[in-house]
Amino acid sequence: MIQIGVIGYGTIGEDVVQAIRQGNEGKIQVTSILVRDRSKYQAPEDIAALMTEDESDFFENDFAIVVESAGHQAVKLYGEKVLEHGADLIIVSVGAFADEELHTRLMQKAAECGRKIIIPSAAIGGLDRIAAGSLGPMEEVTLVTRKPPKAWYGTMIEQQVSLADLTEPYCAFEGVARDSARLFPESVNVSAALSLAGVGFDQTKVKVFVDPHITHNTHEIEARGKFGQIKLQIQNTPSARNPKTGYIVAMSVLKTLRDRASHFVIGV
Repeated sequence: MIQIGVIGYGTIGEDVVQAIRQGNEGKIQVTSILVRDRSKYQAPEDIAALMTEDESDFFENDFAIVVESAGHQAVKLYGEKVLEHGADLIIVSVGAFADEELHTRLMQKAAECGRKIIIPSAAIGGLDRIAAGSLGPMEEVTLVTRKPPKAWYGTMIEQQVSLADLTEPYCAFEGVARDSARLFPESVNVSAALSLAGVGFDQTKVKVFVDPHITHNTHEIEARGKFGQIKLQIQNTPSARNPKTGYIVAMSVLKTLRDRASHFVIGV
C-alpha cells in the first residue's frame, strides 16, 4: 500500500482523489489533503484522509508521495518541505519550473534528500520519446496549443480580445516556453513539461490560440533530431468544472501512482 498526500483540492486535486478511489485496486491510500480554505471543500466521505489548511497537520501524516495540484505558488511554498519530509513529489503545476532558480533549488534538495521529483505526462503525450530523443541531439521542438474561448476566461487573454465575439482563431501568444509557462500558469503547463523533456525553456517554440471552432483542448507537438521526427496531435476533453484543464491530467497522475505500486510498468 502506497500512502500519498495531496496538495490542492481544486478541479485537478479532486479529480486525482476521485480517480484514486475508483481505479487504484486498493494499492494506493490518500492520507492527507492540504487546502487553502477548509470551509470551501467537502472531504470525501469514503476515505479516511485528513483534509486540513494547517500545513503542520498535513506534514504530521505519513506518506511516500505527495501530489501537488495547487498551482505555481504551492510548488514554491511546499516543494522543499515535501522532499525534506522524505516523500517523492509529483508536480502537476510544472510551469513553476520556468523559474530557473526554483527549479535548481528543488533539484538540489531532491538530490540532498535522496528523493524524486516526478513530472507526469498530464495533458500531452510523447514525453518519453521527446526525452529519449533529446539525448540525440535534438534540433527543434515546437508546440501549438489551441483551446476554445471558454477555456481562456480569467486569463490575460480577456484583456486582448473579446472572447465572446471571436469568429476565427486568435493567436494570443507566440514565443518561447519560458514566457508561455509564466503568462498562462493554468493553461499552458504543457509547454513546461515539453521543455524539461526536450531542449529547454528558451529553445522550445510555442504558439497559443483561442479557437472558436473547436470543443477540445488541442496540443500539436513537432520535434526533429538525430532520432528522427515526431508529430503528435492530442485532443483532450475539458473538465466540466474547469475548461482550462482536462480530466486526462488526473488519469495521468493515477497512472504514475499505479506504476509505483506495480511490478510491471509500460510507457516510461
